[in-house]
Parts: sequence; structure tokens; C-alpha cells
Amino acid sequence: MRVVMAGGGTGGHIYPAIAIADKLRRRRPDCEILFIGARRGMEKDIVPSRGYELRCIDVRGFDRKRLHRNAGALLALLRACGEARGILRSFAPDLVVGTGGYASGPVLREAGKAGIPAYIHEQNAFPGMANRLAERYVKKVFVAFEESGRHFKSKEKLVVTGNPVRREFAARGLVDYREKLGVAPREFALLIFGGSQGARVLNESLFSILGELCAEEDLRLFFVSGARHYEEARAAFAARGVPADGRFRVMAYTDEMHAYMCAADLVIGRAGALTVSEITACGRASILIPSPNVTGNHQFFNAKFAADRGAALLMNESELSPARLLDAVLRLKNDKVLLNRMSAASESLGRLDAADVIYEHISAGLREREV
Repeated sequence: MRVVMAGGGTGGHIYPAIAIADKLRRRRPDCEILFIGARRGMEKDIVPSRGYELRCIDVRGFDRKRLHRNAGALLALLRACGEARGILRSFAPDLVVGTGGYASGPVLREAGKAGIPAYIHEQNAFPGMANRLAERYVKKVFVAFEESGRHFKSKEKLVVTGNPVRREFAARGLVDYREKLGVAPREFALLIFGGSQGARVLNESLFSILGELCAEEDLRLFFVSGARHYEEARAAFAARGVPADGRFRVMAYTDEMHAYMCAADLVIGRAGALTVSEITACGRASILIPSPNVTGNHQFFNAKFAADRGAALLMNESELSPARLLDAVLRLKNDKVLLNRMSAASESLGRLDAADVIYEHISAGLREREV
């Protein structure tokens, strides 16, 4: 079986594609997988590091506010369609899976025109434009959140799968991560992170309440600052007399987010689709602060999905203040009934089988084609 995975630009599009590809490779070891991405996307570094071949096309996003500046993007899109057509002809895939981002649109369009079975996976509660436009070319639309289904026209194509998360999250019941990370049974563990790049506004709010958090002797903090904010974070901790490698731990980045998330009682962070999916996969209560600087305000809808079901507190960035953040943390720390209720709601939303569900639908489609 030969499969093309198309998409990228950000980790939110790339990592689900890798999770699906990993599932295909485990279930069908002879499967040949080719990734197609954008030359300017993060995939050029991430995909090869995971052992997959990547070919890039020249495609870029449209400026929705200044439409007169889109002539170059339109020409690039036309070229990208030609490049995608050439790659599909040479690789001759049995199917194509698109996960959103600039590169997925041209590939899905050309696959549909060539009669190659194609599928979409949409990570966010508010779908991206590339996936909405490509709906007409695909057999199935896999969605992570029920809410995103209302933005697609062909309801018969919809399958609610959740977001594929890394295999490590499935081990949360097999490993005592609190013991592994040195969290005492009676300690309240708080994880704060702002995504892979960090979030300055969230960091600054934390710095302002460090003294009050330190006064809570049974509170342990894991803080992932983001690489570009790391030195600033350590300096802020030092200025307030808080060691950055003791009960309060500062990290630029971690490859073991699953361990810290599973060890935490409460998670505070942005509301990217994968972040929300990983938090719920771990069954953790959360305070979600959506980034306002994303296309379609999609992080707000991701956070609202969890908040509406009692799994999270939604705090818009415009409403964020040190006092409000501190009040929310201490309220949840001191109200075990509420915290446990939110954790249970979160766990009820968590999906660990998304990649399996997607694989089964893809396999069924292949069997139908072979008959």
C-alpha cells in the first residue's frame, strides 16, 4: 500500500499526520508513506526526523485582510497544484490523507481530480479553510470535535474520531508519573505551558503571582516557558527569590509532556487542538487561555468545547490578569470536589483510539476499491 500524507505548516497539522502514519506503518509494515508539505512549514524539520520521506511544494497562505496582496499567493497556488499533480503521478498512491495547512489543499484537489481516494482529518472545533474547501474531493471527513461538523456540508462524510495523540499518552494508567517526577501524594501539581513557542502574556501573569504560589507549601509547579522565553523566565524566578529547579521547576521545552500532564492535578495553557486533546486524554482539569492570534479564532472554539462540558475553565486573554489567574488556581486547589468533577469530565472527552478509528475507515475504503 502506498499512502501520501499531506499537510503541515504548524505542529497542530503535522503531529496528527505523523500519528496516523505511525499507525499505518505498525498495522501494515510494508506500507510506503510519502509526506507532502510546504517549503516554509515546520514539516521540513519534523517529518524527516521521524523517519519519513518529505517532498515540498511552493504554497503559501492568503492575506484575508488585504486581498490586493494575494496575487503572488494565487500564482503560487496554481504552481503548487502542478507540483502536487506531478508528485502524485510519480508516487502513484493508493490513497491520500490531508491534515490541513497550506500544502493539503492542492494535494487533495489533485487527488480528487485523479480519482485517488482521499480523506481529511480536521483537528480543530472550527475547521481551517484548506479542509473546508477540500471537502468536495474526499470520501470521509474525520473530525476531532463534534462542533466542527456543522461547518462541513456533506454530513454523510463526517466521522468523529478525536485527535490522534502520541502512544505515550496511552500509558497513563501503567506508569506512576507522579512518583517518577517526585510529586508527593498530598502535593498539588500545577503544569503551566504556552505551547512550543511559549506565551509571553501567560508567563508574565505567572511571574506576578510567584510569591503567592510559593506560599502554598503543598503546591508543586512545572513551568514550560518556551525556548525563547527561558532565560527571561529564570531571571524572573531569581528576581523573586524562587529557585528554578526545586519545588518550582522551569523548563525551556520537554519531550515528556505526557509525563508532566499525567502527573499534574491542573493544567494551564493555550487551547491548540492537540493541547486540548492531550489534556483530555490524560483526564486533567484545565484552565485554557486561547491565543487570539490564530486563524478563525479556532483556539477559542477548542477551549469552549471543553469548557461547555465542564472539563475546563475558559479565560480569554483579554480577561487574563494575575489576580484572576491566582484566584482560579487556588479555587481549584482548595475545592477537590470541583477539581475531581472537572477531571472526570475531561476524561470522558479523552480519545485514545483516534488513529485506530481512522485506520479502520481507510482500510474499509481500500477493501471496497479492491472488490
